[in-house]
Amino acid sequence: MSAKSPEDRILAAIRAIPRGQVAGYGEVAHRAGLPGRARLAARILSQNEDPGLPWHRVLRSDGRIAFPEGSRAYREQSQRLRAEGVKVENGRVKRPSRTDTLDEALWGPGER
Repeated sequence: MSAKSPEDRILAAIRAIPRGQVAGYGEVAHRAGLPGRARLAARILSQNEDPGLPWHRVLRSDGRIAFPEGSRAYREQSQRLRAEGVKVENGRVKRPSRTDTLDEALWGPGER
């Protein structure tokens, strides 16, 4: 069994993001087994030349599109996400907050 390079692992993690869903650069790196390497994920993605890679599903950690507002890439990413049913408002995708405990993950938030 050969070990995959960090680039291969990150690209595989991006390909695994389901249609209609998004992930942050840090999440992609974590899923690739490279926690804390969000910038590496961004750099690899910026150098990608594979037209079939679903690059548009990767966003900043706060759900914003990383391209400058109004740029061609910004408009293309917004359009691709919307075509998959993702709600994009002002260049941002609102994502559910992560749960803090296993109980919350299984049963939902408790009463406060």
